Amino acid sequence: MKAEGEPRSAAPSASPAFRLFPPEQMPLVAQAVAMAEELVGNHYKMTTSGWQRPRYDVRTFGDLEPSERIDGPFAQIIRYHGRPRSTELGSAGYDFYKICLQDPAILETLDRHPGLRLLPFLLYILVHELIHVVRFSRFQMGFEASEEERLAEERRVHRETHAVLHDVPLEGMREVLEFYADWRRAWDRVEETS
Repeated sequence: MKAEGEPRSAAPSASPAFRLFPPEQMPLVAQAVAMAEELVGNHYKMTTSGWQRPRYDVRTFGDLEPSERIDGPFAQIIRYHGRPRSTELGSAGYDFYKICLQDPAILETLDRHPGLRLLPFLLYILVHELIHVVRFSRFQMGFEASEEERLAEERRVHRETHAVLHDVPLEGMREVLEFYADWRRAWDRVEETS
C-alpha cells in the first residue's frame, strides 16, 4: 500500500543499471496477471463485470514513471484519481489503482533463491496486490492508514493470499508459499511483541 501518487516506503530508484524482465519472460507476466485475476475473482465471487468496478492496471518497471519505481518491495500500489473527460463533476470521479511491479527486486530475489520460479512467484505477488485493490475498492480497508493499520492489513492480505493459492496445482507454488511462510511467521512475532 502506498500513498496517492508517491511511494511511501522508499525513495525512487536512482540507479540507471536496473534489470528488467527480458522479452521472453513477458508472456509469463501476462499469464500471471490473467491467473491472478481469475483466482481473486473466484475468491471474491466477482463476475467479469465486477473487475470493471475496481479500476486498476498492472505495469512492469520499464513502463513506470521514475516516481513509481522503488527499491526493496516486489510491487507497490499507487492510487490515482480519475474522472471521465466528458464531465467536470467531482461526483463522477473514481479511484484508479496502478500495480507497479518492481522487476529488479523480483529478479534479484529469484537469483538469491534458486528454488523459486518466476511464474508462481509473480502469481503470489499479483494475487496479493489484487486482494489489496479489491479491499480498497470495497472499503474494507482505507488506502490512507496508520502504520499499525497497514501492518495489520499486510498480515491479513498475506493470510488471504495463502488461502487463495495453497491448492493451486502449479509447479513451484509450494516453494513460493514456503518462502512467504517465513515472512508470515516474522509478522506474527511482531504482533506478539506489540
